[in-house]
Amino acid sequence: MTGDEKIIKILFFGDLVGRPGRFAVRDFLEKNKQNYDFIVANVENASHGFGLTEKNYNEIAEYGVNCMTSGNHIWDKKEIFTYINSADKLVRPCNYPENTPGAGSRVFEAADGIKIAVINVLGRVFMAPVESQWSVVKNEIIRLKEITPIIIVDFHAEATAEKICFGRFCSELGVSAFFGTHTHVQTADEQIVNNMGYITDAGFCGASDSVIGMDYHTSLNRFTTVIPERYDVADSNVVQINAVEVEINSTSGHTVAVKRVFCYVDKSKKEEENEK
Repeated sequence: MTGDEKIIKILFFGDLVGRPGRFAVRDFLEKNKQNYDFIVANVENASHGFGLTEKNYNEIAEYGVNCMTSGNHIWDKKEIFTYINSADKLVRPCNYPENTPGAGSRVFEAADGIKIAVINVLGRVFMAPVESQWSVVKNEIIRLKEITPIIIVDFHAEATAEKICFGRFCSELGVSAFFGTHTHVQTADEQIVNNMGYITDAGFCGASDSVIGMDYHTSLNRFTTVIPERYDVADSNVVQINAVEVEINSTSGHTVAVKRVFCYVDKSKKEEENEK
């Protein structure tokens, strides 16, 4: 490395699901925040499993999260329309129609003035219709490359094949790191592709004893009766953290290391320790 180059360490949290997910991230960052230069979290399920309230947005920012990405549930809490344009840490999918409130990408400044661009984008396979991501994101990457070599993509999509193909497409355009989200199951395929850190799905943060963060019984009823029933966020003593660490060269924008994070926290043991 030259004298101007630096390796920056970025942490990306998979989808936060409800209060268990928020508090798991809060407790993780209390011990580990100092180990990272920049922290991103997908928050589209952070408020009781659906959407994001302004209160929770502010709380997550206080934990030390520098950027919050989202997905198809970003509009579920109607109050989002009252604050999204002023929420300077929040990014919504960039391939919604042109006049959609909020920003589809943002440029942030980390330590030493290093600029980091973050793009959020929705997939289209098995998802609600949105603009095609291919040309939208290509043009956005070209624009952001004029500002910084470090570009992060959160691709919120259902189909693994679409994630893999779109990830390869982004790597050829010079993206630094690509994190798949939405399916809430962390994949074991973290790798560096064309100098880009990649994982098909970063997983989720929330109650471990659950169905992707939701209560087992309400999920079971929906599957066995096919009668609509509101999902409830699961609550359990054991919560999990799913995240991905990437180390990026600040000058080239290339990822030089990628690592999955998957750990459990027993809340009951922590409460016992606090009582001592």
